[in-house]
Amino acid sequence: MGSVRKASAWLGLVEDNDERYYDDEYAEGERTGTGPAWVTDPRVQVAAEAAEETDRRIATVTPDSFRDARAIGELFRDGVPVIVNLTTMDPTDAKRVVDFAAGLIFGLRGSIERVATRVFLLTPADTQIVTETAGRRADGFFNQS
Repeated sequence: MGSVRKASAWLGLVEDNDERYYDDEYAEGERTGTGPAWVTDPRVQVAAEAAEETDRRIATVTPDSFRDARAIGELFRDGVPVIVNLTTMDPTDAKRVVDFAAGLIFGLRGSIERVATRVFLLTPADTQIVTETAGRRADGFFNQS
């Protein structure tokens, strides 16, 4: 879909026939108040129930397209730190996901940190990121002086 067609579809001037942004299977499923939100999606990996009870969960998400941004948003909104791996995505969609994550971080007062090339860590406001270089630790494993 060309950029003019995308802009026209966004403005509602033409019908948007680009199927890669819609997931009918997700839209048709009804959510009930019981059970975890993401059970069948293999791209989202969450720790076991014991970790959920003690609030020690980190989710990893490897989206295929921008429509997977919803999974990132819902996990982050629930207070779960999310590692977003964008290495398999198209660069333009990856930029859209990063823009979405930046808005999510701003709106929920969290933080974002680049872990590697096209891999980001989104942390809620109540989570502290501890970064320390192994060589600078006085009591570290490799400092055997």
